[in-house]
Amino acid sequence: MHPVRKQRLIFVLFIITAASTAVALMSYALRQNINLFFAPSQIVAGEAPVGVRIRVGGMVVEDSFKRAADSLDASFVLTDGPGQTRVYFSGILPDLFAEGEAAVAAGVLAEDGSFMASEVLAKHDENYTPPEVADAMKKAHEANQ
Repeated sequence: MHPVRKQRLIFVLFIITAASTAVALMSYALRQNINLFFAPSQIVAGEAPVGVRIRVGGMVVEDSFKRAADSLDASFVLTDGPGQTRVYFSGILPDLFAEGEAAVAAGVLAEDGSFMASEVLAKHDENYTPPEVADAMKKAHEANQ
């Protein structure tokens, strides 16, 4: 084989190997950071994975919000109509968080079906509902009819 061709072949193989490694590392990093969305009815049905970071969203049930008197620990119930999931959160809730309003919580589902949130997001204006929550509630409403 001619030395110039051999040098080109080695260069091309190096580029292919480097690109494959970069794609593999990006895929691994994205797999670690993915947040799947589940509705409360899907969690009740057992479709959500336990111990994996996911998001759950729905409407905060009236009179379900409880806050500890001596800490920032809080709990509330999210519903999409047919299903309800209790969410536990330790931290400062968003200013717009309220009962009867849409919220999305990111965290981990426990073995007992409760959801341990590390982040809670509330709607940002009176006309907005997160798309995942709106879709989940629409599906639940259609299933009940």
